[in-house]
Amino acid sequence: MSWTVREQEVFEGISNWRNDLGAYRGHDLSHTFSRWLDASFASLPESLKEEVFTKLDSGLFHLHSIIQGTHLHKDTIERLMATAQAFDERVTHVTDLKQLRIDQLHYMAVQQSGRHKIYSFLQGGVAGTGGIVAFGTDLLAITILNIRAIQFIASAYGRDVQTPYEMTLSLKLFHAATLPIRYQAEAWDELVSSLETYDLSYFFTGDDELTNEKWLEGPMKQLFKSTAISLFRKKKISNLPVVSMSIGALSNYQLTRRITDFAEKFYQYRFLMDKKTH
Repeated sequence: MSWTVREQEVFEGISNWRNDLGAYRGHDLSHTFSRWLDASFASLPESLKEEVFTKLDSGLFHLHSIIQGTHLHKDTIERLMATAQAFDERVTHVTDLKQLRIDQLHYMAVQQSGRHKIYSFLQGGVAGTGGIVAFGTDLLAITILNIRAIQFIASAYGRDVQTPYEMTLSLKLFHAATLPIRYQAEAWDELVSSLETYDLSYFFTGDDELTNEKWLEGPMKQLFKSTAISLFRKKKISNLPVVSMSIGALSNYQLTRRITDFAEKFYQYRFLMDKKTH
């Protein structure tokens, strides 16, 4: 089926965005940090590195399953369905959302990404107050928020993330979106290539690795953010650590904005490719 004028515009926007990713080379500081991280991990035994990344992968799969089992997740899906039914009363299941126009799907995805950007901003601000619990759980909390955001964007585009294929693909997408920007073009191309096996298998048949040394640069930067928060949390204005709260809030917001933007472009691309080939 051919694309509408609007769908062609969306595709061109995605193509330009992908080209910009491919042209990004990073700055000297990021390359220096990357070389330092690579050198640090090079000294570790391969068996230890494999064990660490295997446990991290397993942890992400468990987080994904736990999130799906919460009442909050189910309530959000119900609200998503109610919005979709306002557009088209024939919608009865998440996969039926693919019948809607791309601008309608974008509207629902923006609702979800907007909420999660606010949640992320608030979480970062709370962590910036220096409270032991909030500060200590910030990395876990922001990981959960961003996995949830991708799940709901996927659902907004008619993908049932409870199936093995879509679950693994959404986590691969989380991995790609949280890589340093200079690696994201290659990760995007790998995700696009993995779609070729979608119609052939109920399970994800590609490389299901979620974490590696390149990906670890992101969490390490989050730890540096925590260090900055610690340094500034005693500098208060009106008895509030405004500087550390700002660091936490803005850092988390920027991360979630980058992840949700990457995720929506991917699911828009899938929507367009499905329409073109079916």
